[in-house]
Amino acid sequence: MTVKNAQVKSSLALLIEEKLGVTMKKKNHRGTHTGSDDSYSVQGKTTIDYVVQSNDSPLKRALKRQQLSKIQRQLNIETIMANALALCPDVTSRGRPDPDWLEHFIDLAEDIANQSMQKLWAKILVGETVSPGTFSIKSLQTLKQMTQREATALQKCAPLCGYLAKEDSYIILIGYYKKPSFFDLLRKGNKESINLSKAGLSFPNILTLMDIGLLYRQEIESSSLKPEQPFSLSFQGKTLSLTAKSNDLVLSYYKLTQTGDELKKLITVPINKQYKGQLEQAFNEEFDCNWG
Repeated sequence: MTVKNAQVKSSLALLIEEKLGVTMKKKNHRGTHTGSDDSYSVQGKTTIDYVVQSNDSPLKRALKRQQLSKIQRQLNIETIMANALALCPDVTSRGRPDPDWLEHFIDLAEDIANQSMQKLWAKILVGETVSPGTFSIKSLQTLKQMTQREATALQKCAPLCGYLAKEDSYIILIGYYKKPSFFDLLRKGNKESINLSKAGLSFPNILTLMDIGLLYRQEIESSSLKPEQPFSLSFQGKTLSLTAKSNDLVLSYYKLTQTGDELKKLITVPINKQYKGQLEQAFNEEFDCNWG
């Protein structure tokens, strides 16, 4: 056995002991048994070389494992609530969280052991305490079930999201086109598109966000913009105002779902610099772009 393999096995043995509350030891074999992982018994079943090292009955061991699990859950929720107190701003609350919501929160959050995820759950508790109704139970369930790949996709999406006040939602601008004139109905004129992958959000990331219900599946188009009506988007600490230089310009964008909007609020990051540069380059010809 190599040193690396020995380290892995030692780590695994420690993990098992933490979760079961007992250690496991290797059986003492007689005769010519090789201890190979692919060895078989006379009945054709794979032999298991390791057994629990304990004099307690399986029932006692099960009860001990349940106790350890309950202790870990208690520590998890205590850590989340301690983080929530540390993050809580000194503001006036709009009321108390709904009791049923709070019970669901505890049931879901007590299994969260990852430190970074515990901080996200703490932010949820703070947000709901400041303004009850901010986070739905559906959003809690979605966050609980998210894989690391899905969480990474959301983190890459957040710096590209601008808040559109008139729809009370976050969107990702992906381009625009000019409606064709009466004499040019066969094509969209002056079409411009933004390559989101250059800003870190790949197409597989977008599909992932759609699959878990954080992003609507269809691109959305704005109504035709008029030169005197600016289109404003708020990013973290900055506001982009786009004013069309001519008529018949239409914006295209991805829109976050209600669940996506709620979970986006947990990630407060400035606009992605590469995306900001792409926006300015793509829109400058047909729009006046002003940052405030």
